[in-house]
Amino acid sequence: MIGSIAIQEIEAKRPALDALSQAIWSHPEAGFHEYEACKNVSELLRKEGFQVEVGAGGVPTAIKATFGSGHPVIGFMGEFDALPGLSQKVSTVKDPVEEGAYGHGCGHNLLCTAHVGAVIGLKEEMRRQNLPGTIIFYACPAEELLIGKPLMARGGAFEGLDVAVNFHPNKISEATVGVSTAVNSMKFHFKGRSSHAANAPENGRSALDAVELTDIGANYLREHVSSDVRIHYTITDGGVVPNVVPDKACVWYYVRAFSREAVENAYERLVKIAQGAAMMTETEVEVEFLGGCYNTMNNHVLAELVAECMNRIPQEPWTEEEISFAAALDEQSPDSAAATRAKYGLSPDTHLYCGPGKVTNFNSYGSTDIGDVMHLVPTAYFFTGCTNMGAPAHSWQFASCAGSSIGEKGMIYAAKIMAMYGARILNDPSIVARAKEEFDRQMAGKTYKCPVPDHVGIPK
Repeated sequence: MIGSIAIQEIEAKRPALDALSQAIWSHPEAGFHEYEACKNVSELLRKEGFQVEVGAGGVPTAIKATFGSGHPVIGFMGEFDALPGLSQKVSTVKDPVEEGAYGHGCGHNLLCTAHVGAVIGLKEEMRRQNLPGTIIFYACPAEELLIGKPLMARGGAFEGLDVAVNFHPNKISEATVGVSTAVNSMKFHFKGRSSHAANAPENGRSALDAVELTDIGANYLREHVSSDVRIHYTITDGGVVPNVVPDKACVWYYVRAFSREAVENAYERLVKIAQGAAMMTETEVEVEFLGGCYNTMNNHVLAELVAECMNRIPQEPWTEEEISFAAALDEQSPDSAAATRAKYGLSPDTHLYCGPGKVTNFNSYGSTDIGDVMHLVPTAYFFTGCTNMGAPAHSWQFASCAGSSIGEKGMIYAAKIMAMYGARILNDPSIVARAKEEFDRQMAGKTYKCPVPDHVGIPK
């Protein structure tokens, strides 16, 4: 069977893969600060015979690890950043390792290691079968900030790829052709004039008033945008005490939509609202663009290939202990568990999913910067079951599963799927041709333009 050598190699290297995943999980790091993860991943891939470049695309913690030569060139898109405030032990109750610290509430330790396992396995298949082609593992920083891959793309890291693949831990095994939203992230910094709010209010020019007027204007804007647009915000600085007119204030916005064009249109209108608020309050406004990414654009040809690979590879069954662990977690978020079961037509006693892989078409108002890669090359995006049914995204429950044997089994399953996916493509170049035909139809003559302007550097 095509891919069988790769699968055997992944099993043989499982202890090393488990150790890598646990090292990343046990040492969660913020976006663009994944120094320990970068070191561990680089060392393992160099040991496995890959040519490793650290700082790919000009992003210090990005990795580009290459094996082979010639076409097709397949990219494996790993990530390894964590989330603030989600430190968690492997437990059925909320129990942080360190209160308020980072944790892998999105399972990026599994995500990164699955892609590492896939290329290690596929490398062995290429070597023993003398297969032509190039495989490239990417460690992409700061996915949670939705800017890592755009910055890597701006720096040319993905040039030369023919196709790509991205796995993400989830509750169920599926290849998706649904759409996740594009996004822009920005802060409006207002500068006014301080004064005593009671004795001399006429001398003050409130930066907080400007923030509030911006928020009111944004709420009216919602009535006049397309139904897919989402606008949400938080005030990060609103002054210190009530009796002093705030001379500075800040509000942080996200604008999302199912197309890059809709995001840019809504963003430009929101900037005008902030500028108008500054005029009304006689303050000044500075727009700090934090980043943005494209909507996803999944490739049906490659999604079908992923689903075929899923169904050729049996996922390991769950033990009774794992099922009990998941059931206890589901008790912490019963509504989320029930909603997931209803969405997929699963029985009420399903706590872990181990069914056949499918191609599904559910849209998501969340965002992921894999969309930028998808607008450069045909890309498959898929999930495997790595958590209990009720684990909310970006939650302590997700972090708990990401450090457990439940997450590990889903990770190894994903590595095998991607290794077989790559082996199938290397053995049949017509897959790339068909995927590119679909990609060209989707792009309809458009070209990718990085949403992050050249003047925006790597966040500190």
